[in-house]
Parts: sequence; C-alpha cells; structure tokens
Amino acid sequence: MTDNEKNKHSDIIFVKQPSSADIRGRQSVRATFKLTTKAIHAITIVSVHLGIKQKSLFDLLFEDTQILNHIASGLTPDTASGLPRVQKTFVLSRKTLNALEAITQNSAATRDSLVEYTINRLESIITVEKEKHRIRKALLEEFEIHCKQGKKILRKALAHLGDEDPVCHDIQNAVQAALGAHQNIEKYIDKGNIIEDY
Repeated sequence: MTDNEKNKHSDIIFVKQPSSADIRGRQSVRATFKLTTKAIHAITIVSVHLGIKQKSLFDLLFEDTQILNHIASGLTPDTASGLPRVQKTFVLSRKTLNALEAITQNSAATRDSLVEYTINRLESIITVEKEKHRIRKALLEEFEIHCKQGKKILRKALAHLGDEDPVCHDIQNAVQAALGAHQNIEKYIDKGNIIEDY
C-alpha cells in the first residue's frame, strides 16, 4: 500500500449507523393519560408560546431518566388522587413511552402521576416567559410612540423639503422599517398572549 493510499484510509471517518431500535424509538405513538386541566394547559401553553411541537416537548421532559426516577421516588399510587382529571391523548415517541413505562414498573408511581408531576417542571419556564411577555408588551407601547413620532417627523420633512428630497427618502425608509418591525413584534406578542391565561 502506497503512502497516498494509507493517507486516504486514515482520512475515512466512521459514522455510527442508526440501529433499527433507534429508528423504532423515534416512531410516533399515541398515549392517553388522565391529567389535571392545569397540566394539560401548561404543556399546551409552552408548546404554542415557544413554537415547539408537543411531541418534542414530551421527549425533552422525559429524556433524563435520572430526573424521572427522582420524581417517581417521591410519588405513591395515592399522589394527587383527589384532584379532578380528564383524559387527554398525546403524540409522543415510542422511546419516551417506553422510558415512562419502565420507570413506573419499577416504582410506586402511576403513569399518570409521573406525567403530571413531570409536566409541573414547566411552571418555572412559564413564570419566566410570562415576565418576558409583560416586558415585550411594555416595549411595544414605547415603540408605538416612537413610530408615531417618526411619522410626524416624516410629514414635517415632506412639507418643508418635498418628496423628492434625499433626506425625506431616508426618513421615509426609516419610518417604513420601524412600522414593519412594529407589525412583526405585534404579531409575535399576539401569538404569545395565550401565556396570560395560565
């Protein structure tokens, strides 16, 4: 084997091939849980507000089995048994469902209670996002004043310089950019208004 051939072989990167188990683990499956309306609302709000599919959110919540085992160790079959619950079907990966089943089989926790208390971890995210949402709304109000002031300056420039003046063109471009940004911010905030219901 020549030196060139050796170098070519040394440059080969061996990439691990996905196994059939890996592929099956990513399959989407439906699972029905009995949860409180608060938990259902929490996962819906985070999903919509952050633009994350509920399946991806479930995968994220249930990927750390160490945390799940810790949560399960503090639960009993009677945990939250007095709370009113409703049936809700979610789409999640087979891997997530298998992890959930394995943990509940080896603990006193029920599947529903483990899902309920795992979803409760989203409350800290919701608290942070609610505060961000409040700040965004306040900033939008300030920015609206800025846009109105920009339109006022543009009218003044047009009145004194005419619409062919290069300064008027620059001011007009700046005002149009600000109005476009205002519209985008307003749409983003409107989409996030769902978090106010939590």
